[in-house]
Amino acid sequence: MSPEVALPILIPLTAGALSMAFWRSRMMQRLIGVVGTAMLLVVSIWLFVSVQAQGHVVMHAGGWEAPFGITLVADLLSAIMIVLTGIIGFAVAVYSLPTIGRGHETFGYYPLLHLLLAGVAGAFLTGDIFNLYVWFEVMLLASFALLILGGERAQMEGAIKYVTLNLLSSVIFLSAIGLLYGLLGTLNMADIARRVALVEDNTLIDVVAVMFMISFGIKAAAFPLFFWLPAAYHTPPVAVSALFAGLLTKVGVYALFRVFTLIFNQSVDFTHEILLWGAALTMLTGVLGAAAQFEFRRILSFHIVSQIGYMLMGLALFTPLALVGGVFYILHHIIVKTNLFLISGIVYRLKGTHDLKKLGGVYKAWPLLGVLFLIPALSLAGVPPLSGFFAKFVLIRASIEAGEIAITVIALVVGLLTLYSMTKIWAEVFWKKAPDEDAVKAVGQVSQRHLWLMILPVVGLAACTVFIGLNGQLLYDVAEASAAQLLNPQGYINAVLGEQP
Repeated sequence: MSPEVALPILIPLTAGALSMAFWRSRMMQRLIGVVGTAMLLVVSIWLFVSVQAQGHVVMHAGGWEAPFGITLVADLLSAIMIVLTGIIGFAVAVYSLPTIGRGHETFGYYPLLHLLLAGVAGAFLTGDIFNLYVWFEVMLLASFALLILGGERAQMEGAIKYVTLNLLSSVIFLSAIGLLYGLLGTLNMADIARRVALVEDNTLIDVVAVMFMISFGIKAAAFPLFFWLPAAYHTPPVAVSALFAGLLTKVGVYALFRVFTLIFNQSVDFTHEILLWGAALTMLTGVLGAAAQFEFRRILSFHIVSQIGYMLMGLALFTPLALVGGVFYILHHIIVKTNLFLISGIVYRLKGTHDLKKLGGVYKAWPLLGVLFLIPALSLAGVPPLSGFFAKFVLIRASIEAGEIAITVIALVVGLLTLYSMTKIWAEVFWKKAPDEDAVKAVGQVSQRHLWLMILPVVGLAACTVFIGLNGQLLYDVAEASAAQLLNPQGYINAVLGEQP
């Protein structure tokens, strides 16, 4: 019995149910939000320690052994993602206290927050391909409801694009599952991996693989069906944007890493060549879209797209070093991107706008906030000694060693354009003189208590970024061990099916 693998799902579900029970008590919902996410962080660390000690932690629901029952399984990649889910969930819950209004809380913000975290954790821990679909739908339901809280016109327009493309992804995903089940007669991912290796004709398997690639590519906001993300992520409250930016697209990336290392690893020349082109185009379109924007959150939203390309690049190259870089990049990016969105929310509360042309003077008035912005911004651009430098360095080195010069050049150019975007934000928001000092004072009436509650999670995430940068070898070793597990899926299969190596 391994309860630590089930608790990251059960705790958010329980917290969400308790939030519903205290529907009329705003104070209790807030308390449950912070305590519930703190407990999630604690059990996520427990799970990570267990995985490091055992290699894989497996739980069969109801005592039904795989492949017949529902299996929860954690390897190092899953455990890393669960720890990051706990960190981001707790940071957003604290940030929500001064930023989420009574109206949003009244209409279920906290139960939806917990439901979303449960869906994310379930997707990371499930060992069943159909249950992966189920957890995706849980996330879609919760995220759509969070996206439309407030009911503003821009929110509704973004939500329609968001849900339409994600429903298309779900249809493709479910169809691919049906075809895979018809071919192999099983839904357990470890059992699928064992049986797919015995199929002599890989043609239909390759077709199903491409269907999974398209479905997860949409959910990860990869080229060409990424435009739902920059159309939607700048519209909800900033706490919701930050949660989405950190976690939602990474579930799609995780699913790609999982199925294309565990299941679809027979036709690497075919599937991973498609992934490589997709990675390159995702990087380019995302960063060029960001360069054209002058709205704080829209710039950050387009950069989510471009950075997804780096993660896909690590999977597409499919070498040990490239997978290390991909895992390292996911770890770094979740923390950095969430933090940048949280900072944009602080700027909005102080200045009353996200429009770069109407902003200015932030560094002069709040120098600490300027420093806190520079840490994740420079890390996103890959400036040493911050976390983004090491992640990009590993990926660039892996691409050179693989002889993929074209994507090496693209990755370097995208890094420079990312630095340009971060510099533009710094110059327009923090460095230049405020356009109208009287207007700044008028909208900048934020209590010191509320301001520090907003800054506290930003400081914590910035500290994580600096820690990763200063302890790159430690995180590299964890990513290397995770990549080794991904490249040797037999360990995963043996752990789930209870077979001897």
